[in-house]
Amino acid sequence: MANVNCGDLIFTGHAFARMFARAIAPAEVRAVVDHGETIAEYPDDKPYPSALLLGTVDGRVLHVVVGHDAGTEQCYVITVYEPDPEKWERDFRRRKP
Repeated sequence: MANVNCGDLIFTGHAFARMFARAIAPAEVRAVVDHGETIAEYPDDKPYPSALLLGTVDGRVLHVVVGHDAGTEQCYVITVYEPDPEKWERDFRRRKP
């Protein structure tokens, strides 16, 4: 999914709930999707392959999980969060052991 072109972003109910609870704006998610780095890929996820993206928006580190429908170029935002430094390595690319 690296460098996937996401035309439309479709936010799942879970993603909206998490964004609201965490005060994360749709524009921040879009910035991560457009300019972030793919740090994990899940090609066997259903109904679409998904990926974990890492990005920084105005100094705020975010992880965004998106599923990608290659047929329509739509991306489904599954969840969004600020990675916990207690659980992630300093670069936020890998979970701590």
